[in-house]
Amino acid sequence: MLVIGGGGYFRIQIGSAAMPTAQWLAQRGVTAFVLYYRLPGDGWSSEVPFQDGQRAMRLLRGNWKALGIDPKRIGVIGFSAGGHLAGTLATRGAQDFYPAIDAVDTVSAVPDFAGLIYPVVSMRAPIDTTRTARYVSKLPDWRDAYSVEAQVTGATPPIFLAHAYDDPTADVAHSLRLAAAMHAAKRPVEMHLFQRGGHSWGLGKPGEPVAAWPRLFSSWARANGWLPARKAAEPAD
Repeated sequence: MLVIGGGGYFRIQIGSAAMPTAQWLAQRGVTAFVLYYRLPGDGWSSEVPFQDGQRAMRLLRGNWKALGIDPKRIGVIGFSAGGHLAGTLATRGAQDFYPAIDAVDTVSAVPDFAGLIYPVVSMRAPIDTTRTARYVSKLPDWRDAYSVEAQVTGATPPIFLAHAYDDPTADVAHSLRLAAAMHAAKRPVEMHLFQRGGHSWGLGKPGEPVAAWPRLFSSWARANGWLPARKAAEPAD
């Protein structure tokens, strides 16, 4: 799994979301990689997160033997703006975001499945108010090309969504739009919506409703054959 923290493309929430999720996955026998990507908020051009995400996926799949991973079971999970990056890889990973630099750039950058957690999805009104959209708006054709729901096709890999109705940063309509687009394209999608939770909950605090998403995600992934059956010695989902 490639794990992508959020942060509106001006920071990366490593300690609060990406690293805890990678550790949670590792406890369940999943090889997890946390993506540190360049940020437009640091002065880089607005396309660099997509270049870095695509390159990371290619490095994982292109070096699967050395890494000891299954090249046909490489997923991505992203939070907030990281969910936008993960969703873009799922829908546009086959489109080059940078010129090829070596042989690994001939390898597919499309993940086999994607988990998007309180994601930013759309660049279209009226939910184009995120800080993520502010940086993406500097790219050509940004409203269509970087609205994940507009890029869904019959080849888009399965997607898992988790969102809270009271999210003040990325309106729940982001996930609703993507789920509707996946359904219209007859692509596998599972969505879990929570009454409360806000934004940036990471794994979620124990006892909170949103803390159920990791268990729901792992059950979904196991049911689809991307995760092995749980061993008795593993922590419960």
